[in-house]
Amino acid sequence: MSGHTPDHDRGLAFDLATLNRRRVLALFGGAGLATLVGCASGSTGAATATSGTTSAAASASATACATEIPDETAGPYPGDGTNGPNVLTESGIVRTDIRSSFGASSGTAQGVPLTIALTVQKDCKAYTGAAVYLWHCDRDGNYSMYSKGVTDQNYLRGVQEADADGKVTFTTVFPAAYSGRWPHAHFEVYPTLSEATRAGDPVKTTQLAFPKDVCDTVYATDGYTASIRNLASTSLDSDMVFADGHDTQLATVTGTPTTGYTATLLVTL
Repeated sequence: MSGHTPDHDRGLAFDLATLNRRRVLALFGGAGLATLVGCASGSTGAATATSGTTSAAASASATACATEIPDETAGPYPGDGTNGPNVLTESGIVRTDIRSSFGASSGTAQGVPLTIALTVQKDCKAYTGAAVYLWHCDRDGNYSMYSKGVTDQNYLRGVQEADADGKVTFTTVFPAAYSGRWPHAHFEVYPTLSEATRAGDPVKTTQLAFPKDVCDTVYATDGYTASIRNLASTSLDSDMVFADGHDTQLATVTGTPTTGYTATLLVTL
């Protein structure tokens, strides 16, 4: 990180202060008893899951009725118009590859390649036609549009419409671990693409967590030095968002720093 003290280092009180009328925490109740698909209850084995396991999870997700993923804060950097900057209404926001800025911006985020693949379901079936807006920090722990030095950028933000199987895929880079938070990605689910691109009301705002063993491996590569220290100072069980349970939010991750990683998660509404 660059030595300044960005807003994302201000801790729990600051993040909670960013909640608005759309951010309702701790919705309870699932859609019934089921096997969680595409998630892991801990970091053990997450980095070595086979492609066959991922395929099986994706196939089963069409009929699985998993526990609902909880609502979480969007944090201080949503870029969805709720606290100022609004990227959702900009031409170019609907895209798969979110590594580069678009429109008048031209920067590209650097880091270990990462694919985030989400399968969204509602009422125990694929949420066809829903839209997902996903965003996260860069390798230095900075958020485009907000953090010092990248306020003129809009990289690592994008919207995708779910296909017939409820799937969306984003090509990105592995995010940093910044002070006070476990490595994560934010996303909002909207009922339709048009609702997302007019910055309407999402039906779910939540976060995805990354397994520790994968983070350890990624942060040993060039450019992630600060993340090693920040990761060591927190844990999933102490993180302000994931401390109350993260079984439905911990992605299954496969790959290597050289070939890139794929993070998969079943998202049940």
